[in-house]
Amino acid sequence: MGGGGVKGLGQRVPATESAEVSVTLASPLTTPAGRDVAADLPFRARGPVSAAVLEQLVDGVPTAHTVLADAAVAASADIERDDDLQLALFALYASSYGAFAAFRADLEWDPGLIATRRVIETAFERSLRRSVEVPEQPAPTADAVARALFAMTGADTGPSLSRHLARKATLDQAHEFLVQRTIYTLREADPHSWAIPRLTGRPKAALVEIQSDEYGGGRPDRVHAALFARAIRGSGLDDAYGAYVDAVPAVTLASLNTMSMFGLNRRLLGAIVGHLAAFEMTSSIPNRLYAEGLRRLGFGDDVCEYFDEHVEADAVHEQIAGRDLAGALAEDRPDLLGDILFGAAACLDVDARVGQHMLDAWSRGESSLRGADER
Repeated sequence: MGGGGVKGLGQRVPATESAEVSVTLASPLTTPAGRDVAADLPFRARGPVSAAVLEQLVDGVPTAHTVLADAAVAASADIERDDDLQLALFALYASSYGAFAAFRADLEWDPGLIATRRVIETAFERSLRRSVEVPEQPAPTADAVARALFAMTGADTGPSLSRHLARKATLDQAHEFLVQRTIYTLREADPHSWAIPRLTGRPKAALVEIQSDEYGGGRPDRVHAALFARAIRGSGLDDAYGAYVDAVPAVTLASLNTMSMFGLNRRLLGAIVGHLAAFEMTSSIPNRLYAEGLRRLGFGDDVCEYFDEHVEADAVHEQIAGRDLAGALAEDRPDLLGDILFGAAACLDVDARVGQHMLDAWSRGESSLRGADER
């Protein structure tokens, strides 16, 4: 991407209010070898670790990223909000998703890159386990686990991003909300699909039922990521994956990285299942409010259809995810119950931080996106 702004942000004005949001890009951060890999990617490095990782992913040139990651992890005050480490981890996971053509496919399992990924994600997981409050374990039965998960997801009484968007958000804030959502939602369902080959029996059937809906039930135009891409285009934004990575803060990257870490690591099967259960259980009502807010601001059905779709679909999915997926997995594998609850708690906690970040910024009259001085 060239300088002067992020393509598409604020180009469409569905109401009388200006939708212009400034996200001017700063000078690129070059790699240790001096090459600017931003020429090949829609985003730039945020420090020495991500710069070294990006250089190898794009150019195949081995760099000292593992040594740099070790030092950065030791020095980081909060890895969950560390721009350099979260972007490096995002890039390493993106290699497995095939998210960016510039990343060499033959390096997905490069031992050096995997070593760096393990350094960062080990510290990231440790931080999450320290900061996330996990409730007492219920009996490992489908009914008891489902009730525990519904209790967890129903206990949040804090400030609501969805209510703010429905009632108070400005047009600029609605655009920022959509930008923040592009990091995960343009790849919706992919992180949780890593669990399919690792499950058997009832929980596998339940996950496939949920994911079949997420992927459109065989209709490409109904794939949820495609519906969201249509919403992004309809709002005047750029639907190319990664177009707004430079604009979002570390906490937004951490939300997707949490899912990717749980999904890609077989030992965290319980955590990705719990994450999906909590994700589905907290989706239906917020999506109804998001649609209300977007229509209040003048957006049409091309933007709101994605959110409308999730009101009904996720009301069904939450029941399947709670009982037939998470509950059945706990019955089949009681040893995973602790991680099921951890994954659900991590979903609620990490996503709450993203929402709180936006609400806090807006309450100060500021943008929730990264400023030019941060890029």
